[in-house]
Parts: sequence; structure tokens; C-alpha cells
Amino acid sequence: MSENKKITTNSGCPVKHYQDSETVDKRGPVLLQDFFLQEKLALFNRERIPERVVHAKGTGAYGKLTITHDVSKYTRAKVFSEIGKETKLFVRFSTVGGEKGSADTERDPRGFAIKFYTEEGNWDLVGNNTPVFFIKDPKKFPDFIHTQKRNPKTNCKDATAVWDYWSLNPESLHQVLILMSDRGIPDGYRFMNGYGSHTFSLINKENELVYVKFHYKTLQGNKTLSDAKATELKGTDPDYSQRDLVDAISKGDFPKYALKIQVMSQKEAKEFKWNPFDLTKIWPHSEYPLLEVGEIELNEIPQNYFQDVEQAAFSPSNLVDGIGFSPDKMLQGRLFAYPDAQRYRVGANYDALPVNRCPYSTNNYHRDGAMRFDGNGADAPNYFPNSFDGNYEVDNVKTPTYELESAQVAFFDRNENDEDHYSQPKGLFEDVFSEQEQQNTIANIIGSMSAISSGKKEEIIMRQICHWFRVSPKLGLGVAKGLNINIDQFVK
Repeated sequence: MSENKKITTNSGCPVKHYQDSETVDKRGPVLLQDFFLQEKLALFNRERIPERVVHAKGTGAYGKLTITHDVSKYTRAKVFSEIGKETKLFVRFSTVGGEKGSADTERDPRGFAIKFYTEEGNWDLVGNNTPVFFIKDPKKFPDFIHTQKRNPKTNCKDATAVWDYWSLNPESLHQVLILMSDRGIPDGYRFMNGYGSHTFSLINKENELVYVKFHYKTLQGNKTLSDAKATELKGTDPDYSQRDLVDAISKGDFPKYALKIQVMSQKEAKEFKWNPFDLTKIWPHSEYPLLEVGEIELNEIPQNYFQDVEQAAFSPSNLVDGIGFSPDKMLQGRLFAYPDAQRYRVGANYDALPVNRCPYSTNNYHRDGAMRFDGNGADAPNYFPNSFDGNYEVDNVKTPTYELESAQVAFFDRNENDEDHYSQPKGLFEDVFSEQEQQNTIANIIGSMSAISSGKKEEIIMRQICHWFRVSPKLGLGVAKGLNINIDQFVK
């Protein structure tokens, strides 16, 4: 840290009295002409930028991706071009529903967003610690998030709204089951997996396209917290996950994650039992095994939290050549929602901030806007085409075409398999969870549903229990008994 520097105003003028206001006589009043007092208070009033609507509480770290396996047959992206290649990255971990001051150990999904600073531009892989999500259509997103926030009358968290919405949207069952299981509260960010969750595409040098899902598996081993331990930490160390990450990296205990992919051909996508772009469903590993790609290492804590973590801005629309989109409806909605949120929260020129800036040259005709500080194109033309700068559009970056099932535009009804919201949760509960994990999940559901109130309590509980029975009779029976519900109507 540099020392022995004079204190100045933001315009560079020396400040003689940093702690004392200019007054009339010794006791005041304060004079309006004390311009540094005005500057100091005005800037203090503006220290906070709008809080993220979701993922408000988080932490971040810099690191690197090292490629360990050849996947060039699937993609021409330079980030994957050779074994041993290293790419700098920034990761932001977060909870989802809570405010910036909320506890790190809430039962809540965890955000796991990565920004890769590649030589072709920044690639953002925005995901969570779960492979699925609560909903499959972006039009539902604002309503869903409203249920996770505060009641508009009481300003308290509202279990009634949460379970009312989930019970009316059975597509949420898969994610809710994960959330209510032992996996629902990770033991910090080092001991959890991450997922790109959405279906993306990869394009190779022959311009062939395959669909892909990204996974990043913790190499520290999975660890989770019990309800009791998580509740204790809420009171004793609400910043538990952030502190754990900062302390580990500061000691040189760098967290590592294996980057892996699942690959599905276009032909397989057409023949898949479910809609392969449905965010509420997984691709079974038995049919689409995980393929090794590389290793993520986190090795540097930002020097200033606000500058890097709070101003970090991610968007799944930030892609590089060789990585593309898919018909995933939630992904399509987020392509707009994420950059729009960042422009509102941070400003039109958020991409020019150090944590978001591409470290390689960028070139376009965007101009002006609040806080433009990068030269703003100087005196070059601000339009294209023009007769002066010789800039050109890249014509060798092509995305392969793919056929849609029809050219009809409508609000389509879902097919029968798309309405199967029970098979995958059933497999998770009955075939993957151990007996103890099953009992823990049932107990967590009972604890959460017990908080449902209002005149609609019985209706909401009965509707949700019907869903649990359809997932697994054992699950439905356990929850019903725990909530003292007469089960005769379910077991006839």
C-alpha cells in the first residue's frame, strides 16, 4: 500500500480539513461553501448501486482453466484448442433468493457463474450448483422469483407463496426435491458441483453442430450442511461461505473443479424421450456420459470486493466462436434478461469495467452513455460502413443451420412427455438417495411446508402432497404423516 500521499478531492485539489467542516465560529453553523463536505456526503450517498434482484449475496475469485483433454472434434473454440492451454477466469458464487445481507447457509440454490477471458472474447458460463431449474419457460421467471422474495404486505419471507406456486407448477418438482434433500445446503462453495444447466451447442472446424451440457465437479469432494448446522451458522457466521473461500485461497489451498461435458447429436435430440432443451430435466449419464475437458483452479481473491465482485456482470449471451445457443426456452429468455439487468444495475458501459473487460482488443461503433471512460472511440467515425477506418465484418465465423420441427408460430401445447414431471424426481428419490437421505429429505420438506399459513393452507398442502405421492408413495406418505394429514384418501 502506498503511503505519505496528500489527500485530494476527486478533481485533485488538496484537502486541508478532511475531518472538520468549515463553520461560522467554533460551534457552527456549517457553511455551504465547504465544497469537500458536499463532495464527501454526495459520493457517500451514491456508494451503493442497485442490488441484484437475484444472486445478490455472493463472493468471487480469479483463477484459470487448464485444458487436459482433446475435445476439438466437437468445437473449434480456441479456449479448448490444445491440451495444456491456460485461460484466465473469474468466478462469482452466490445464493439466489436472499438479499445482499442474507446468510450464506440458507436452503437455496447456489449460483456458479464463470467468465473466461479468451483471446476470442469473453465467454460467460452462467449456471448453478444444480443441473436443473424450477421452471422451463422464461415468462414464468418474474412470478417465481416474487415467491422467493418478501410478501408485499408483511415484508417477510412467505412459505405460503413458495409452496402455493410450486404446487401449482409441478414442473418444479425435480429442483424442489434437490433443494429439500441433503444437497440443498452446500458446505461453502468449495465443496459443491456446478452446472451450466442450460443446453448449449458446440461447433467444430467442419461446421458440425452438437448439443452440450457443461458440468464442473468439485475436486474437494461434496460436503453439505444439516438443517441444524446451517441454522446455527446463520447466527454465528452469516458470511460462512465467503469467509471459507477467502481463507482457503489466502492460505494457498486453491479450490479445483473438473470441467466436463455431455454431448448429444442433433439426431439424438430429435429422438430423445423428453424435450432435451427442457431445463427441468437432465440428460441421463448412462446415455450421455461425462467427458473430461479440463481443470478449473481458483487462486486469487480480488483486492477490492466492490470493484470486481459487486460490479461483475455475466450473461449467457457472451459466447465465442465454436460455442453456440440452443432452443432452450429459459436460455433464450436469459439472453435478453441478463445484459438488460446489468445495464440497469451497473450502467450502459459495464463491459468496460476491469472485471468485465475483454483483455484483448475490442472494436465497434458503440458510443457515449453514462461513465464512458475508455476514450469513447476518440475522433474515429461512429458509424459503419465508412470510407475512413477500413474496418470489416468477419465473414469466416459461421453457425451451422439446423432444422426446426415446423415453421408454425404459436403458443404451443406441450406434448405428453413434456408434461412428465415425475419420472426423473422419482429416479432421484428412489434410486439415487440412500435411506438416510430419503428420511432427511422428508424431514426437510415437512419443516418447510409446516410454515404454510392462510385460509388456503389445507388446499396448498393437499395439492403438493399429491405431487409427492406421484413422485414416490414413500415420499408422499412420509410428508403426509409428518404434517398430520389423513392419508386414507391417498392409499385407497
